[in-house]
Amino acid sequence: MADVLAASKPSDWRPLDPNNTLYMDLPAGRIVIELQPEFAPKHAANLRALARAKYFDGLAITRSQDNYVVQWGDSNANKPLGEAKKALPPEFIRPAAGLKFTALPDPDTYAAQTGFVNGFPVARESEQGSAWLVHCYGMVGAGRDNDVGSGSGAELYVVSGNAPRNLDRNITLVGRVLQGMDVLSTMPRGKGAMGFYQKPEERTPITQIKLAADVPAAERANLEVLKTDTQTFTDLVESRRNRQDEWYKVPAGRIDVCNVPLPVRKAK
Repeated sequence: MADVLAASKPSDWRPLDPNNTLYMDLPAGRIVIELQPEFAPKHAANLRALARAKYFDGLAITRSQDNYVVQWGDSNANKPLGEAKKALPPEFIRPAAGLKFTALPDPDTYAAQTGFVNGFPVARESEQGSAWLVHCYGMVGAGRDNDVGSGSGAELYVVSGNAPRNLDRNITLVGRVLQGMDVLSTMPRGKGAMGFYQKPEERTPITQIKLAADVPAAERANLEVLKTDTQTFTDLVESRRNRQDEWYKVPAGRIDVCNVPLPVRKAK
């Protein structure tokens, strides 16, 4: 994979859109989250409003469930949302037509086909059917109650363990963590049911969550993401499907959507 990336061209990479990038600052460092408005436009807009209202500032990480998710939000559910909406219609799926979909060549357990759209893992029924984001490691979702229209983005979680693909099409995924998963995945595990922290002092405080567009350019995370509709990405996928390094004696010959690396680097 290193050789494939070393041979990449500058045009194989794209910068982050400051209007679709969130910075979550914790005592241990900054988490960079890229939103996906192609699949969850209403939730992306609501998260921008929540960030600008400073809704998350002073809240906390409330849950860390082993091999599953890390979650944050208002444990008391009483903080004002500013101009953000309290609840949104679900954005579980969208039409596959019109998406720049880079398909994987291998079968999937949960969908007819998997692949990538603009750097995000996606599943679809067919080229003209429905498509949806999938729960790979680092993906960020909006929590909800039993009512599918009860989520808003005010409560978020990130997949921190083995991909829980059974959640696909049951909850709105809004983006993915590009930087800082090492901070989130090593959070102390909660001892309560579903990994919730039982005491306030066990929670990790959130200093702030800001939209990158509201941060001076000189203070932004200068990151770029490998485009997934390039020959470089196709070569990268093949390098992981059929490992040629000397250590590997039996190449797998296939790959799961959640095992494909999605490279992020400092912009050159």
